[in-house]
Amino acid sequence: MKLSRVLGVVCFFVLSIPGWSATPPTVTLSVDASTAARKIFHATLKIPASAGDLTLYYPKWIPGEHAPDGPVVDLAGLKFSADGKTLKWRRDLLDGFTIHVEVPAGVNEIEAELDFLSPATFEGGFSAGSSATDKMAVISWNQVLLYPKGWKSDDINYSASLKLPAGWKFGTPLPVTSQSGNEIKFATVSLTTLVDSPVITGEFLKVVPLAQDPVTEMDIAADSAAALEPPQEVWDHHKNLVEQANKLFGAHHYRDYHFLLSLSDHVAHFGLEHHESDDSRIGERGLVDDGPRKLGAGLLPHEYVHSWNGKYRRPADLATPDYQQPMQDDLLWVYEGLTNYLGVVLTARSGLRTTDQERDELALTAAALDRGTPGREWRNLQDTADAAPQLYFTPEAWHSWRRGTDFYSEDTLNWLWADVIIRQQSKGKKTLDDFCKLFHGAPSTGPMVKPYTFEDVVTTLNQVVAYDWRGFWTERLTNHGPGAPLGGIEGSGWKVVYDETPSEMESSGQGVSHFIDAIYSIGLELRDDGGVDDTIEGMPAAKAGIGPGMKVVAVNGRKFSADVFRDALKAGKNSSAPLELLVENTDYYKTYKLDYHGGERYPHLVRDEAKPDLLSEILKAK
Repeated sequence: MKLSRVLGVVCFFVLSIPGWSATPPTVTLSVDASTAARKIFHATLKIPASAGDLTLYYPKWIPGEHAPDGPVVDLAGLKFSADGKTLKWRRDLLDGFTIHVEVPAGVNEIEAELDFLSPATFEGGFSAGSSATDKMAVISWNQVLLYPKGWKSDDINYSASLKLPAGWKFGTPLPVTSQSGNEIKFATVSLTTLVDSPVITGEFLKVVPLAQDPVTEMDIAADSAAALEPPQEVWDHHKNLVEQANKLFGAHHYRDYHFLLSLSDHVAHFGLEHHESDDSRIGERGLVDDGPRKLGAGLLPHEYVHSWNGKYRRPADLATPDYQQPMQDDLLWVYEGLTNYLGVVLTARSGLRTTDQERDELALTAAALDRGTPGREWRNLQDTADAAPQLYFTPEAWHSWRRGTDFYSEDTLNWLWADVIIRQQSKGKKTLDDFCKLFHGAPSTGPMVKPYTFEDVVTTLNQVVAYDWRGFWTERLTNHGPGAPLGGIEGSGWKVVYDETPSEMESSGQGVSHFIDAIYSIGLELRDDGGVDDTIEGMPAAKAGIGPGMKVVAVNGRKFSADVFRDALKAGKNSSAPLELLVENTDYYKTYKLDYHGGERYPHLVRDEAKPDLLSEILKAK
């Protein structure tokens, strides 16, 4: 992001495309977002051209999304002209993201017009999901542009301008050259920088300074003014986040940084990393209400870590020269897995969650993988990364047997294990923080990409402490269990146990997300209305014949409710009678009898006093 502020990007690609030896073009892009409330954005582009076939691309592989999910289906109103005359065009038959335009003799520039139709509901993945409401919007530049074939994204320049709804404010890492009313002109930057620099805008927008050198701030747009007024401690903890992150890495790789945070119940919820910003989206009351704030506390730390791990240090197979070349996701266990672990660490060190809350969250992660993911029997961890372009968009049903993008959660456990090994082998003199300083740290730079391979990761770990890191990671990535990798938790002086009392994070999650967690009792995940989201293969519900998509309508002869269901689980401990569930399945009803008498079961971490408490030391602020 803002790669115009540095000269060039390190890249390991040498591609023989003749056009790259000529002078790179500068494209003028004008975006009218004044009708954002209607969820439609209009763009006009002026693209240098010459006679013959002009091949244009709509961005396909979006950095950070790890899949060819550019929202080309939402591209509409496409027209091309030159000298006032309409030009013929046709979509490529082998790739729907490629457009061929017939350019007549004597023409050196064409004009393109297009509309981007922002989804009206949560449909779509990542930034392609709903991104606009009556009061706010997020503009992702890749959705409103085309770029010519034959150039690396670092080399093509774009001179962009943006028109906003009257009275709306905005935030972006993109440098501004001028503003007149609701029209903003930005500095000419590379296509890489433009796509890496989204704009958040809205009627209710608050800027919260977090640090001065370099400038770091939160630019927060919400669907109401009230959503922007959380307790002061929220801002204090985010200031701590910036301080703790810079202590962890020992350097930074941005000129300034903008947390672009959306607070809305009507936009897609996710986090997407950029070099000098992040596009993070949570519910409207995600900062002001205690439950949602605790649950979402790890999002910004995760995305912030990506500025170092993912944007600056990036797997070589993900450092592609443009948005058409396929990305290979095999090292997402570092890109996302290490980021997830460091996000957990920084969430605790910053105070965004207490140490107890973070331990609760770690217990939930460990239990879900250890007892709630039988799919590891057939799919190893490496395959969850290799298959990421497909797994990001799978339904919730059958998640436990299919497995999903587990390189996030499972590698939280694996990198904790690596951290513990380093501490043990060095007798406390070294930690994973030392790896971060070597791998991601000094000297501080502007945005740049420094690619790495598996060998680079192993070599750097061995610089911190000598160990069979190649064997460690090979085993972690290829094993099939049984069970989750709990060596880090156990080696850090803790262990996973189960009892009938949900933890603070468990209770908050069930309440905010309106689901019932019976995964560790009968192997069932239910919505509050009784709908079955998933069943765990090998556990009582699945053995009885219940599956995803069904609906529990009664428990032991009484109409289903969350309380009735939980009371029945508790009562079963003192009864030999089976748990009877009346279940609807595609308009048919059947009673299933489960011989279960274990009561409710929820995971926790408890101290193993026979071992030193390394986990508390890891989570402690520096």
